[in-house]
Amino acid sequence: MKKVICSTAAPGAIGPYSQAIEAGGMVFVSGQLPIDAATGIMAEGAEAQARQSLENIRHILDQAGMSMANIVKTTVFLADMAYFADMNKVYATYFDGDFPARSAVAVKTLPKDAWVEIECIAVR
Repeated sequence: MKKVICSTAAPGAIGPYSQAIEAGGMVFVSGQLPIDAATGIMAEGAEAQARQSLENIRHILDQAGMSMANIVKTTVFLADMAYFADMNKVYATYFDGDFPARSAVAVKTLPKDAWVEIECIAVR
């Protein structure tokens, strides 16, 4: 059985998908663009975009009764690998102790011309 997780503190889906789905004690968070849900404005710069994407993930996990500590895997999508160091600097501040497993890949483009998008899997 699956359960849809939705937080108004994170931007709504821009297509036919859910912000997150919980199934079997795991929460699968869809890729989060760096958009502030309150303003609808996308952050500027790789550091700010990484921060906003991670904040959106934090809001969704909070709605599920979880925290960043529950994350076991992330995937980071970058519009250019030149943004890796800036993203990485911010990313490191969101986790205490053990870091989750992670993949980081450069892609041709991201929705809404974002530079950073991050998705994750969390476990209860």
